[in-house]
Parts: sequence; C-alpha cells; structure tokens
Amino acid sequence: MLTISNISFAIEGKPLFEGASASIPTGHKVGIVGRNGTGKTTLFKLIKQQLTLDGGTIDVPGYFRIGGVEQEAPANDKSLIETVLEADEERTALLAEAEGCEDPDRVPEIYQRLTDIDAYSAEARAASILSGLGFDQAAQARACHEFSGGWRMRVALGAVLFSKPDLLLLDEPTNYLDLEGAVWLEQFLAKYQNTALIISHDRELLNRSVTGILHLANHQLNYYTGSYDQFDAERRAKLDQQLSMKRKQDAQRAHIQSFVDRFKAKASKARQAQSRIKQLEKMQPIAALTENAVAGFSFPTPAELKPPLLLVTKGQVGYDGKPVLSKLDLRLDSDDRIALLGANGEGKSTLSKLFADRLPLMAGDMFKTNKLRVGFFAQHQLDELVEGDSAYTHIMRLRPDDEEKTIRARLGAAGFGADIADLQVERLSGGQKARLLMLIATIDAPHILILDEPTNHLDIESREALVLALNEFEGAVILVSHDTHLVETVADKLWLVKDGAVVNFDGDMDDYKALIMAAHKKSKPPKDKKPTDAAPASRVNVGRLKNKAKDLEKKIDKFTTQKDQLEAEMSAADFYEVHGADALAKYADDLAAVTAKLSALEDEWLEVESQLDGAS
Repeated sequence: MLTISNISFAIEGKPLFEGASASIPTGHKVGIVGRNGTGKTTLFKLIKQQLTLDGGTIDVPGYFRIGGVEQEAPANDKSLIETVLEADEERTALLAEAEGCEDPDRVPEIYQRLTDIDAYSAEARAASILSGLGFDQAAQARACHEFSGGWRMRVALGAVLFSKPDLLLLDEPTNYLDLEGAVWLEQFLAKYQNTALIISHDRELLNRSVTGILHLANHQLNYYTGSYDQFDAERRAKLDQQLSMKRKQDAQRAHIQSFVDRFKAKASKARQAQSRIKQLEKMQPIAALTENAVAGFSFPTPAELKPPLLLVTKGQVGYDGKPVLSKLDLRLDSDDRIALLGANGEGKSTLSKLFADRLPLMAGDMFKTNKLRVGFFAQHQLDELVEGDSAYTHIMRLRPDDEEKTIRARLGAAGFGADIADLQVERLSGGQKARLLMLIATIDAPHILILDEPTNHLDIESREALVLALNEFEGAVILVSHDTHLVETVADKLWLVKDGAVVNFDGDMDDYKALIMAAHKKSKPPKDKKPTDAAPASRVNVGRLKNKAKDLEKKIDKFTTQKDQLEAEMSAADFYEVHGADALAKYADDLAAVTAKLSALEDEWLEVESQLDGAS
C-alpha cells in the first residue's frame, strides 16, 4: 500500500499540500485529478523523492519498483524494439550473463530464471505494446533517431509499460497519443495488474481504466472509489450538502445576531443576549467547499455567408510533389461539426492545413465563398508564441488600433486577469498558452474553426467550458482530438482519413473504438509458445468453443443488467433520500467490481470468438 500521511509542501511560499493524507491500496489503478496548478505533477516528484517534503511522510513498500516516463527515448541507433526490450533490466542482465557464463552450476539457474520471468515471450510482448502505440513491424525495426521527439515519447511510454513496474506513474500519457493509441492505452491500463497512478484530464480513460480517483483540491487529497463519473457525482453531492449546511448555519447565526443587536442594551434581556453571544462564539463556521469557476471560452459570431463555405472537387494534397490524400470530394457548411478520425500519419493534419489555406492543392479544385475566414489552432503553435512577449502584447499586435481597456477586457474574458496578462509567455502554464492560442485563432470571428488537439493542456473543467463554447459557436468546426468525450459532445459527423482517402464514417465513437481494437487484435504478433502448446486447427473442439461462447454471453448479459441497474439507481434523483448519504461509496464499489468482471468476460468472449474464427 502507498501511504501518504499528513504531508505539507510549498513552492516559493505558495502551499500545495497542507496536512494532506491518502492511502492507495496495492494493485489499484488511480486517476489523479485536480485543477491545473494544484500539485499533481509535484505529488509524483515527492513520491519519487525528487523533492523533499516540508512535513509528513510518503511510505512506498521497499520492494516496489517505481516507473514513469521522464523524457523521450534517446535519439540513438538502437531500434525501437531493442529500446523497449532493454527496459526489462533483469532480462537484459541475465541474457548478457548467459552469453559469457562458464560456470556449469550457474548456467541452469540463469535459464530457469529467464523461464520464470517469461523472457522468451518478451519480444512478442514488446512488439504488441509498440503496435498498440502506433508502430508497425517495419517501424519497430528502425532506429530511434529516425523519429521525432513526439514519437520517441511513445517509445519511452512503451518501454515503461513493458517493464511492468510495481508502481506505475503516468503524467498525461494521452497527450502524445492519437485516438487509436489512447483507446489502446485505456485497454492496457484496465488490465494492468500492478499499482498505477495516472494524472489525466481524459474522462474516457478515467471512466474505463481506473478503480479510484485521487482529487487534489484546497491543499488536500481526497480518495474516491470508482470511475471519474462516479467521483464527480459524489463530489457534487458533497458540495451541495456542505453548501446547504452552510446556508442553514448562516441563517441561524443571522437570527441569533439579530437578537443580540436588538436586546443587548436592555437590562431585562442582557443575560439572554450574553448567552447568545457565547453561543455564536462556540459555533464553528462551516466553510463552503465551493470551487472557483474556470474562465469560459467565448467565440465571436461570424458574419453570415452563402453556402457552401468550402468545396473541394477531385482534390489531391501532399508534400514535395508526393500526394498524401487523393480524390477528395468534400463540402463544408456553416452548421457542420466534423471530427477527423484516423491514425497518426494518415493525413488528418494535412487535411486541416488544406482547409486552413496553409497547404495548396496539388490537383483538383477548391472553391471558397467570398470573405471566408478560417481560424486554426494546433498544439505545435505553442512554439510560435514570441518569447519575452506577454499575452497583452500578442493581442495588441493583432489589434493595434484597439484601446488598452478593450484589449484587456478581451483578455479577461479569456481568463487572463491582471495578474497574468502581462507575464512573459514562457512563464505561462500550458493551459494558459493554449487559451492564448485559442483567443488568437478566433479573434477575427472565423467562419470555420479548425482545432487540432485543443485539449492537451486543459483540465477537465476547462475542457467542459470549451465544449459549451463550441456548441454555441455559429460557424463550422473541424476537430482532431484523442479526447473521445470532446468528439462525442461536439461532432455530429465523422470523417475517416485512411489509405489516402477521406470518407464518411457511418457509426459512432463506440463503433470506431471497436474497429480500432479489432484491427489491433488482427495485427497482434503471436505469442511464443512451447512446442507442446501448439495444436493444429483440425484438433480444436469447435463444439466446446461454441458452448463456452454461449455461456459467456449469458454471463455478459447478467452483468450488463446488474451494471445498468446500479447506474440507474445511482443516477436517480431520490438516491440519497432512499439510501442515505453514506450509501454512494458502497454502490460505487459494487459498480467498479461489476464493471471489472464485465470487462474480463468480454475479453474472454473475444478470445473464444477469435479461436472459433480460426477453426472455421
């Protein structure tokens, strides 16, 4: 068990933790959530003893190996598969020892240990992880230096996942993954058998992959059992209950104070007045646990234009004379909300740049309606902000004729108060830089707003604010994001970018995720087996497999019904009246157990179906 006891820590006099405590049971996967700046990454550094506590203790079991992604994989000549395999230090050391060992007593010990740690299936396991993170077999054999920093971050993530540390620490792991990689990681973490702490603002990952939530707020740590949605419901209930209690106490205090004010000067009422003064002094004020609302996003309304806004006919686009996408026949109207799906490298960013007029057509025709304005947001633009300049300076440069108060009002509406509007951009947080880029992208009231991974540096509350703003925006939206929640709540059309083409995807995000996982299972390298494990398809007992599949389907139906019933009861308006305020934790535990069992049964059913397919 990881035990955090009464810890205190401050940076430059600003407290992050004050007497905070929490216990994480061994084997649990826990999502770490909280507003930007509450100390999530700092908590990881304290656990790894990279920072020294001001007070309290963090106790990690002595045998725990702690693993995390500190930096991208080195740009050396080693292949990706070699880099990941070397993350298993014991296997690497044993293989090196076996190569030169001449001690006849030691040799069998080495090979027995290699067998015990499943060393001979290591390459297949490493290849499977790299495949899930977006590297095909050819890419896995290439040298690390051939890949950009973002892709080497994936290799580093693959290495730590392969090494299976006893305590896995991941800080926003989906920030450098595409949707396909994020979906795969959700599945991997859900099955991870050791303890894991995951800092994330990805609601889907927190709903599908963790068994608990550790919430950082008001310098404290609060542990909740269950998924993010369960935590959010319980937290909101607590906030409402605490606020209600505070209102009642405030009314009671006001009533007592009113009596004191009226009668303390009258001799006949002096004793009663003194009694009530003492009552007020003994009454401990109830602090309202309300959280400050995040700044919203506000996008100006574009002028109305005649449709279509944009039309591409028989288009071809690419780089250096080499097409990436061909035979494009696409249309954009002002009411379109389109999410682009497809793995990294398939051409989503290329299509976005075409729409944003940052890349010309190589062939075909493009029509744009007169006076069309396009706003473009992409994470790489963080590097385009001018060091030394403030948010105010960036906007002033775009609006040189505006008065200072107008610019500051615009910045204030975007979340840049007087305390940060004049800070140099290099001193801003990632979330603040993203907000500045969003303001720059939308300042001219664009008719088409193109967003390429807009949520990477935004906390959950800011993501919700972005969803609200996009749904109120009266122009067209093109969205590229690994954030499934954002896609599901904003987009009403899905375009699949794959194999050099762009086509409508007829389905929802659950259908697309199923497609991703099916493709991954199909491409998954076979595990190494002992000769005795091999069996020809002709010997497979098809009847037994079919019976097992039916039995699993019945169990899946049973647990699905249980899950639906629990979720329905927990979301009922009269839940607290019927079951009491303390019942939510038990229901959350039951739901987590049922969800885990259902996931295991579904995985088993998929494996049986796969065997049946192979036997047919």
